[in-house]
Amino acid sequence: MGNNIKIAHVGAGYWGKNIIRNLVELNCLKIICDNNQETLKTYQKQYPKLAYNTDVDHVLADKSIDAVTIATPASTHFSLVRKALQAGLDVFVEKPLALKSEEGEELAELARVQDRILMIGHILRYHPAIEKAKELIENGMLGRVGYCYSNRLNLGKVRKEENILWRIDS
Repeated sequence: MGNNIKIAHVGAGYWGKNIIRNLVELNCLKIICDNNQETLKTYQKQYPKLAYNTDVDHVLADKSIDAVTIATPASTHFSLVRKALQAGLDVFVEKPLALKSEEGEELAELARVQDRILMIGHILRYHPAIEKAKELIENGMLGRVGYCYSNRLNLGKVRKEENILWRIDS
């Protein structure tokens, strides 16, 4: 699987390493892009057959790339996704899509106009507990649900620019 599609990944840090690992397993990762040369050197040792670049514009202009995955700070998502869509690439971006709803709407419209796939990574959206809760609500097994409340026991990395509530879509 994945032998025909070629993907570039942008952002090789905290969460990017997970996406990189999965894309390597799928045999579809061609380029890793990060602005930290030392980070790239670490990956070069682990994955010597891949290409590496610190210039995202150069990567997005590469005509051999079909799609891009993005795991950079949330404040960069809007501009990077817009550039990737304008370059004619399909895009998977970690949440949030953008920090302003208007920007998210603009990106969704751009993807539609460009006829490109735009997917946002919501890891908890497909968690078995969330899936089961959704099923119980949809089947009426819980009656009329006015609201749901949950505690996340492992907060993971604390971020200033985004909120944990954005991690589950509706």
